[in-house]
Amino acid sequence: MSYLRTFLPWIVFAVIPSDDWQWGALIALMVAVGIIAREKRSGSGFDALIAESGSAVFFAVLAAVAFADPHSGVHDYSAALSSGTLAVVAGVSLAIGRPFTLGIAKRTTPRELWGLKPFIRTNVVITAVWTAAFALTAVVLALVARAGHGHSAPATLVQIAGFAVPMVFTVRYVAHVQAKAAQVAR
Repeated sequence: MSYLRTFLPWIVFAVIPSDDWQWGALIALMVAVGIIAREKRSGSGFDALIAESGSAVFFAVLAAVAFADPHSGVHDYSAALSSGTLAVVAGVSLAIGRPFTLGIAKRTTPRELWGLKPFIRTNVVITAVWTAAFALTAVVLALVARAGHGHSAPATLVQIAGFAVPMVFTVRYVAHVQAKAAQVAR
């Protein structure tokens, strides 16, 4: 559920028809701001809201561009820009030593594990996979858009795969790490 909440603005933007991209961007911005406000009220720090903050900034800029010029060429590449932005946010979170998945994982992990090297290392690996998936998805979506199919069924399938593959990896990798830790504890 934590990943769903984190990526909800992107999901909202993806399901709103591309003809209404300015409204999709604005609604996604409102969802991102709402998530941040809710999480801040519940005590989360901005270090646990890296992806959400990046989402808010992206959708604020996209909404401004979309409302200023609804026929902007940015529209054709909005899916690629979305994935590219997520790649940058995830990559920067790794570069500053605060993998964005750490904030998500802390929501369901006991506090006493947060500072342990295996917990942090697991999140570095998971964030690296998400970063690579987002970057690859951005490149493929840019190529699809360049071919004139930016808002098509193939583009949608690429976007879905760009989230599904790292999600499956995350679930399997966490299960692997937990099983390995359980073996060591015996």
